[in-house]
Formats: sequence, structure tokens, C-alpha cells
Amino acid sequence: MSIESKKRLGLALCGSYCTYEKLFEAAEKLSDKYELIPIMSENAAETDSRFGAASEHIKKLMLLSGKKVVTTIAEAEPLGPATPMDALLIAPCTGNTLAKLASGITDTSVTMAAKAHMRNGRPLVIALSTNDGLSGSAENIAKLLNRKGVYFVPFRQDDPAKKPRSLQADFSLLDETVQAALRGWQIQPILK
Repeated sequence: MSIESKKRLGLALCGSYCTYEKLFEAAEKLSDKYELIPIMSENAAETDSRFGAASEHIKKLMLLSGKKVVTTIAEAEPLGPATPMDALLIAPCTGNTLAKLASGITDTSVTMAAKAHMRNGRPLVIALSTNDGLSGSAENIAKLLNRKGVYFVPFRQDDPAKKPRSLQADFSLLDETVQAALRGWQIQPILK
């Protein structure tokens, strides 16, 4: 498929580093279908973790998309008015970013990309990954589930025995969720 015929999909990464392996596997498939616009929160772009070096994650995104990774608020702002995307996928979306989205806080490249994108009335897709999804972040999930234009990748408890309040998106459903969101509907069930 030529790049001219592909839909533009923003792919925004936050700092749930333990999900990056699943994300990059899914992103390879997305890159065949969409023109990927890579975005990383400042923390994701600068923090090395036991799951890999930030520079390596940036390199992977550049190879997948063929584009420079957006890592600042100034770089993210034009993604709304000047170079709009058909959809924006935040994967992984941490509890911190979720709270900011629910409260209208724009202080990172990812939240700016979301704000700029949503002003165009296009879908925002959230692939949640947070250790407090069934506690502190539950209220923010509920707020965003009820917000027009916001869609969730179905999620589940990722380790009920060791992390009973933790939720994680099913990364195998990223494309299916984006396709549904582009048609204006939320795939079901949301809770798996």
C-alpha cells in the first residue's frame, strides 16, 4: 500500500516500559497498514529502564515509521491543525497520562498531541497500562469512557495474584480497535 493511500495514525508512547515488547510487535503490523506518526512522552524518550534504553526505543520507532520521533510539546502541537492525523493511539497509556487526559492537562508531548488531535474531532484510542487501574485510575477510566471520540483497547487484569489492581490493554487488538474507532464505535467487550 502506498503511503499516499494509508491513513495517518499517531502512535504515542508513555512510560509503561514493560509493555514495549508487545507494543513494538503490534506496531510492526500497524506500519504495514498506516502511515505511523511516532510520538513519545518526554519521560519515555529520556528514561532507560530494565526493559531497554530510551535511545533504542526511539531507533525502533524511527525504523518502523521512517520519521523523526516527536518528543516535545512544540513538535506535537502542529499535529492537530497543520498536519492532522486520522486517529491517535496512545499505547501504552499510563495512569499518569490517563489522569491528565481526564483532567484536561496538557504538559507533555503526548497530552499536547491528544489535545491538538481531538480539536479536529478525530478518534483518540487508549491502550491502558497502569498498576492502579482498579484503584486510583478507575475514576479517570470512567470519565474517558464517557467522553465522545475516546475509545479504549480492551483491557484486563494483567497479574491478578501479584498486582490485583493493575490493568493492561490487549495489544493484539490495537488495529481492530483503531479500525472500529475510525468508524465511530467502541469494540466490545472492553473488559476481557
